[in-house]
Amino acid sequence: MKLRTMGDRTLTMPAGTSVAASAHAVAGTDPWPAHAREAEEEGRRCNVCHFPQPFAIPERSSAEIVKPQPRPEAQAEGITCASCHLTPEGKIRGPHQVSAPHETVADPRMSSSEMCAFCHAKGKRVPGEQTQTYYEWRDDFAGPGLGRQQCQDCHMPRTQRKTVEDADSPVRAVARHLWTGGHSGQRLGSALSLVLLQPQPKRANVELHLINVGAGHSVPTGSNRRAIHLQTRVVDRAGKVVTTREWMFAPWYGARPDDRAFVKADAQLPDRIAATQADEQGPHEAPIRAGEERVLTWQPRLRDGSYTVEASLVYDLNRYNDRSFKGDQREISRFTLPLTVQASR
Repeated sequence: MKLRTMGDRTLTMPAGTSVAASAHAVAGTDPWPAHAREAEEEGRRCNVCHFPQPFAIPERSSAEIVKPQPRPEAQAEGITCASCHLTPEGKIRGPHQVSAPHETVADPRMSSSEMCAFCHAKGKRVPGEQTQTYYEWRDDFAGPGLGRQQCQDCHMPRTQRKTVEDADSPVRAVARHLWTGGHSGQRLGSALSLVLLQPQPKRANVELHLINVGAGHSVPTGSNRRAIHLQTRVVDRAGKVVTTREWMFAPWYGARPDDRAFVKADAQLPDRIAATQADEQGPHEAPIRAGEERVLTWQPRLRDGSYTVEASLVYDLNRYNDRSFKGDQREISRFTLPLTVQASR
């Protein structure tokens, strides 16, 4: 990905870093947050979620969850085991009671979504804004009763093993520390479903029903750089593309939809680069909330005949890159609809 004002060079992971590592594992070496700190506010601003101090697990009823405090040292180590398992009192916590050489505490909330809230919620709930994933789970998914899954149930699939190697501890179901998400084809492919309809026979009208069927939060979620592109085209019987249309779904950078009208005002903000990137791209669709069915309509200009509507969903890790750069895009599903048009009808 490219970073503005830093020479527009392409950022790459440091040599020796596993390309298969989780985002947690590379939180201190990922070049994006490191260079973002340099670009914004002359390095005075820190993305503390990448190197938090030990924190207390918040209550589910919390109306506003503040960001964790940053570690003053060892920031390059990023998110380590201690980031989640070390309490502010200096004890090691886990979901099970264990015997260890150090002081431990069993906390069942380690298996709850509240464990993720500090770094995956920001301020108060603003639907559609970035970094609202925990609120989206709590308010849109768990609260209305759409499911009982916690964040860990999907992002930390279980396995059977001992919690401590070379110790007298039982084999039990424990979570894999994979945190599969936006880089996982399985997670992405199971999140959204798309239904294409021709509501009026032989009319050139198309309805696209985009449904969040598999995620316990909005899609896309997290950073405002994430996006889902719904790409559609109409193909005639000869295979020629007659017309196209595209929609983009993405979190807002701030508490309002991104809009080109605000580009000049963004230059006065402390985080001017990130805000400008968002607003320069212009308005877009808000993310699809948990359980939501978003209905889009399209009336392509077509002559009488037989056509095929082709639609694909593409997940984009960084929508601010040039669209011709495909290195951070993944097609997650494809759909078709036969379309017969007869103007006299």
